[in-house]
Amino acid sequence: MKELELKYGCNPNQKPSRIFMEEGELPIEILCGRPGYINFLDAFNAWQLVKELKEVLGLPAATSFKHVSPTSAAVGLPLSDTLKKACFVDDIEGLDESPLACAYARARGTDRMCSFGDFIALSDVCDVTTAKLIQREISDGVIAPGYEPEALEILKSKRKGNYNVIAIDPNYVPEETERKQVYGITFEQGRNNFEINRELLSNIVTDNKDLSDAAARDLIVALITLKYTQSNSVCYAVDGQAIGVGAGQQSRIHCTRLAGGKADTWHLRQHEKVLNLPFLPTLGRADRDNVIDGYINQNEEDVCADGNWQKYFSKQPAPITMDEQKAYLSTISGVALGSDAFFPFDDNIERAKRSGVSYIAEPGGSIRDDVVIGCCNKYNMVMSFTGMRLFHH
Repeated sequence: MKELELKYGCNPNQKPSRIFMEEGELPIEILCGRPGYINFLDAFNAWQLVKELKEVLGLPAATSFKHVSPTSAAVGLPLSDTLKKACFVDDIEGLDESPLACAYARARGTDRMCSFGDFIALSDVCDVTTAKLIQREISDGVIAPGYEPEALEILKSKRKGNYNVIAIDPNYVPEETERKQVYGITFEQGRNNFEINRELLSNIVTDNKDLSDAAARDLIVALITLKYTQSNSVCYAVDGQAIGVGAGQQSRIHCTRLAGGKADTWHLRQHEKVLNLPFLPTLGRADRDNVIDGYINQNEEDVCADGNWQKYFSKQPAPITMDEQKAYLSTISGVALGSDAFFPFDDNIERAKRSGVSYIAEPGGSIRDDVVIGCCNKYNMVMSFTGMRLFHH
């Protein structure tokens, strides 16, 4: 297949629409559904991310994409019982036996609100356990190098048989030059083939130079995630998964705040009060996500208030106070933070500290590098200068 006609482009009025190869065949096969323009943008960016994570770290990887940026990405490490409960996967039999399912459970469970209606990428052949996880989530589609027969049948049952399932040739190598058009004008550049690995983290510029293998892994997860995230972007990671992605912000401190807030929410989902919220058994998974976010962040609606709690809970829960949140978050440390460009001010470090960051990787090159390094030294953080910007547009 050399080209595939699509229903429309980014919006219904943008017709005609297609994906095609100027040379050779498309490296994909549509096994179910009818993916659209945005689906393919998500799928191809997401596939690159998990493929690279697998190649660098040697572990199965998964990502959850929305609007051409990852909500999270993760490698296949086992989940604790607490994390399983926080990610709504504590009822999945055989989860520990499937590293790929663990990777997707982590990726989907990180930012469940933003992952609503996601596009999924898997680095390995989709197994039955992973398919069962995907089956019960609201999702637009999945791309993987293959599917076990039973797993494929499970996925084909979603959305009344219209769920988007794409198989991609894992051996496909794109051309070195990539092109796109804006306003009828063609842009051309070399593909970003820059390799992110442990060696990239060797230029440690802080007094503390103790970068463990686990911390290096988490920095690599953060940096590879950023490589496929709309810039400006910052990513917090821990335990082999991205826990907060701040994408597409014009100011780096806004990236750091946005991603830090998401990381804090991820941590607080594992707070005893959140894990034991007395949800009505009739409340769906997506509604629970919204209520948990409201409970933690106390935003649009006070879900604990009279007249509100009855819609969600079997009994009125006690709120989680700001003091309780601060006390809980103050115990967090060992978080890794990656940035796709240099930090121009030390306010980013101050904000990162509030979310338990101990390790940082950024390109360096700011006229205020000394100030940023000094702030890291104040908190005994480890910071590597990678010397490489990771903008993605």
